[in-house]
Amino acid sequence: MYKVIGAPLTRTFRVLWTLEELGLDYSHQPAKPQSDEARSYDAAGKVPILIEGEAVITDSLAIMTYLADKHGSLTAPAGTIARAQQDSVINLVNDELDALLWVAARHSFALPEEWRVPAIKPSLKWEFARSISRVESRLTGEYLAGDRFSIADILLTHCLNWAFGAKFEIESPALLAYGKRMRSRAAFQRVAALSK
Repeated sequence: MYKVIGAPLTRTFRVLWTLEELGLDYSHQPAKPQSDEARSYDAAGKVPILIEGEAVITDSLAIMTYLADKHGSLTAPAGTIARAQQDSVINLVNDELDALLWVAARHSFALPEEWRVPAIKPSLKWEFARSISRVESRLTGEYLAGDRFSIADILLTHCLNWAFGAKFEIESPALLAYGKRMRSRAAFQRVAALSK
């Protein structure tokens, strides 16, 4: 059985959603980032953390990829063009949406107050809007990376939800409709219930 460490309102949501989509058994400790509980598994105190036996795996995207590869679902096979295209769009979302949202979060609450620069947020929102159009251009069907639901969809949907909470505008009817479809999935709903 897998053990997941991390509060659902963090990137831990992605890992929990992946496990739910795969139909795997797991236990969950909703530790907050930087908590003593999180630091007992990872010195940096970052979440999510996946425990499998004696192994400790950190970083949401690494965990999602590991689980998808290990269980042969939610991903294209390694060494295929489909996988290269999936990895390409995952890197796009991670670099151009997640990274901007994380910089905004750091300057909102994560950094010590004396190091926060709130004036940076308008430029991040401008850049986010440009990035949204790039991501939208990659959405050519029902799913982001091919004709089946994958970890790319989990990543993008989480970023879209994060953007909504951070008040980053998403002026893309296609991505708004996409996000609504992804949030209607039963596995998403089960994890969302943990966040309440």
